[in-house]
Amino acid sequence: GDPLAGVAPAGAVAAILDGREVDLAYCPESDADVRFLTPADAGGLHVFRHSSAHLLAAAVKDLFPEARYGIGPPIEGGFYYDFRVEEPFSREDLDRIEVRMRELVKQRIPFEREILDKDDAIRVFEEQGEFFKVELVREKGDARVSCYRVGDFFDFCEGPHVPHTGVIRALKVLSSSNAYWKGDSSGIPMQRIYATSFTDRKEMAAHLARLEEAKRRDHRRIGRDQRLFLILPEAPGQVFWLPAGMGVVNRLLDSMREKLERRSYQEIRTPLILNESVWARSGHLDHYRDNMFFIESDENRFGIKPMNCPGAALVYRSDIRSYRDLPLRLSEFGHCHRFEPSGVLSGLTRVRAFTQDDAHVYCRLDQVRAEVVALVDLVKEVYGEFGFEDIQIEVSTRPEKSVGTTESWEQAEVALVEALTESGDAWSVNSGDGAFYGPKIDFHVRDALRRSHQCATIQLDFSQAPAFDLYYATEDGGRERPVVIHRAILGSVERFFALLLEHTAGALPVWIAPVQAMLIPIADRHQAAAAEVADALRAEGFRIAVDDRREKMGYKIREAEVARVPFMVVLGDREVEEDTLAVRTRGKRGQEILTTAALADRLGELTKNRSLTP
Repeated sequence: GDPLAGVAPAGAVAAILDGREVDLAYCPESDADVRFLTPADAGGLHVFRHSSAHLLAAAVKDLFPEARYGIGPPIEGGFYYDFRVEEPFSREDLDRIEVRMRELVKQRIPFEREILDKDDAIRVFEEQGEFFKVELVREKGDARVSCYRVGDFFDFCEGPHVPHTGVIRALKVLSSSNAYWKGDSSGIPMQRIYATSFTDRKEMAAHLARLEEAKRRDHRRIGRDQRLFLILPEAPGQVFWLPAGMGVVNRLLDSMREKLERRSYQEIRTPLILNESVWARSGHLDHYRDNMFFIESDENRFGIKPMNCPGAALVYRSDIRSYRDLPLRLSEFGHCHRFEPSGVLSGLTRVRAFTQDDAHVYCRLDQVRAEVVALVDLVKEVYGEFGFEDIQIEVSTRPEKSVGTTESWEQAEVALVEALTESGDAWSVNSGDGAFYGPKIDFHVRDALRRSHQCATIQLDFSQAPAFDLYYATEDGGRERPVVIHRAILGSVERFFALLLEHTAGALPVWIAPVQAMLIPIADRHQAAAAEVADALRAEGFRIAVDDRREKMGYKIREAEVARVPFMVVLGDREVEEDTLAVRTRGKRGQEILTTAALADRLGELTKNRSLTP
């Protein structure tokens, strides 16, 4: 029958999360609509996992009554909850928490909403000793505060939630980590528990399998195994590039330089440290001070650059510019520094020092469309070269607070849309999410595990030209300000490197791989032949290594497999006698017999064609 019959008061919000049961949450607005959410809806899964987070906190409080709980939001792939505890959670603790969650699921405990006066809510949480919730209610609570109860667990929350715990049939407690209250590394240390839940057990099994695969592909693990980079406690959030990793970075940048030269870019390099007055002029002191590092010298204060934009503006301003000079495309692989709390630093993806693949295009407004079309083409060329074919494009329009005239914003947004239409790509609008200085296009790519990553960006900037008093001479002898297009294709080189490692599981394409072929002599008497082959291949520009260690063959082969070397070349008595090579190709079974010249031809073809697999 009607699931709402007799139970839905005026102004109820409903969420159907398993096809049969309805969550009813009282809403003070009497004219509120009733919304039905299924597991297929993004909103439905959000509610489901939000309720799962409450279930997690209820289980923790049952087992650890002294724990104080912070926040517990849904996130992509699951949810987490932060707790203040005396000792970090062990793996055994997490297993006990999962068992307790399953026990609460069997009890089908209802999620019950309570509306309290703000002072009453504060009093309740004070009596419970939940000082984090007291703080949140004081900061975010209205005169009337929404709370939810599930069993003995009581939380400040707007909801809505599932009807009862029995709806949450498939769950898994995954891990715990260090965190800080409100993400402030100088604040109260917390323990964060990560977990996931699904409405379907098969979906959860598939998700857990993807998580295991993600662990195998973790760029930090690959970086360690292949000796690509180090991150040491002596320099938190900063990368020590080892020879193999530095080689990959150089080839990546060389590839970008070749593409930019074809498009008439001019490369610049601007100082790492600029006077504080520059950052005041650019607006960074007002909007970005907390993310910057500063030093003092000669009674002056300097900022270490978090972005390359002001330096490019000073280069533009250093000469008289004419309409004939536009568009002027200035590229820079600038080394930037940004303060990130220690609690969020993670491998190459969240660092304090990084190389930004940047460019600033100075042009007239009527040139924007053509420039954006060319940039979209560049993005597709670069990402396609590495096998990223699923690219989602998003146009972000004018936010509530912005600089520039309404007319210029409208012209810029139309230019972006027309450029994307001309490129023939599908795109969506993210209304009101542009930067304060201009609209932008963001590119989201999916990796081999179908995870989405925001990578390239194209941004129009209406603030830089007036901030730095930039002009160009017009055809009629007047002066006008240029439009600035700020674009990043790779974005942070470090973050892109991490994405590439995880997308390929460390099996980098031949043209960019640290070592293209590993020569493995079987015995000492074969080393001279291996060295001769290596010299011949190196003379043709290929990256060759020889493993002449006195180790067992099986060990050497396993080492080469871990390094994901495209070609393993074994030399024994037969190969030396016949002047041939026994070649094993990464990802393929068996071996084939090639001459040195034939292997060189194959390496050359794979490098020239930028092939993804050998």
